[in-house]
Amino acid sequence: MTGLSASGLYKNFHRIAWLAVALALCVIVFGAFVRLSNAGLSCPDWPTCYGRAAWPSTAHEIGDHAATAIRPVEVHKAWREQFHRMIAGLLGVLVLTLALVSARRRSKGMLQIALAAAVVAIAIPLYMKGQHVAASALAIVGEGILLAAALRWSNTDLSRASALTLAVIIFQALLGMWTVTWLLKPIVVMGHLLGGLLTFSLLVWIAWRATNQPIRLADAVSVRRLIMLGIAVLGVQIALGGWTSANYAALACGNDFPTCVGQWMPRHDFREAFVLWRGIGVDYEGGILDGEARIAIQLAHRAMAMVVFVYLLGLMVKLLRTPGMRGWASLLGALTLLQVGLGIANVKLSLPLAVAVAHNAGAVLLLFVLVSLLARLRTPET
Repeated sequence: MTGLSASGLYKNFHRIAWLAVALALCVIVFGAFVRLSNAGLSCPDWPTCYGRAAWPSTAHEIGDHAATAIRPVEVHKAWREQFHRMIAGLLGVLVLTLALVSARRRSKGMLQIALAAAVVAIAIPLYMKGQHVAASALAIVGEGILLAAALRWSNTDLSRASALTLAVIIFQALLGMWTVTWLLKPIVVMGHLLGGLLTFSLLVWIAWRATNQPIRLADAVSVRRLIMLGIAVLGVQIALGGWTSANYAALACGNDFPTCVGQWMPRHDFREAFVLWRGIGVDYEGGILDGEARIAIQLAHRAMAMVVFVYLLGLMVKLLRTPGMRGWASLLGALTLLQVGLGIANVKLSLPLAVAVAHNAGAVLLLFVLVSLLARLRTPET
């Protein structure tokens, strides 16, 4: 078979995919650690850190680099941001590998993937030289090549999903750059979180499809619809969680739960809380909203948490009644209860770093369960 599996996939494709899933999980959780430890602006330039490929170990190493005019170096934080960029870059290499090997049987498929990657790679030094318009144009061209390929190709060999995942991860890199250069703008921070979880979800789906271990159910179609709705409501809650974190609203209600600052419905300002665009040039570190707006964000996050909690427990009951799904149902229920417990602990314990990072990891694991089921459930073969 010259290195190919019977399905037409490269024989190690599924191993590369699962490695990418594991690395994506690490990138997301470590990114949460960076954000929650207030290290998101510790390297004010991109993709270098005070002009270094790695990070400065002492303040005197950077001299009078231009980035020092933006933010004084904090060595104990800089390594976190730059290491996060490095592992994200490694994930990009794995996704590029998946895209290349999945497209090898397409007419000029590997050439198209390689061309898109090369165009984006050329954009990086142009950006570093200050040629932002040219760099942006090249990035758009690279993304266009990948999206055009994904639209033309079928997914029988996972080439469409792999090309789309590569396009998403390139856009993720842009969001990571804007997170720094636009000074933790909330819409960008939230988008960066959602993009990371979209990348993770696509990789999980690809890995299970490449592994080819379907779960056959007579009512697979109806269960898949319930799971897709579960992913949708969980996605909305994750977005609200990202918005809460990006606007520093996690402790807007103090340590009160289930009440907020001692009331069931304190004064709040939803109009101000959900203004998505406020221009560029504002430093959002620490947040800029007043207390009433932050309370509104926290109330919305709590209300949606109840919706997700009820829905996922209902889905758990459905799966418990489905033959062969007891293990998945138990895992879904346990993760849902754990996630709610971690959310409450964040409030009651004043957002300890370990608990806050675990809360982010819990959301990723819930997504893993739902996407895994979506990828594996099939109707019985006839």
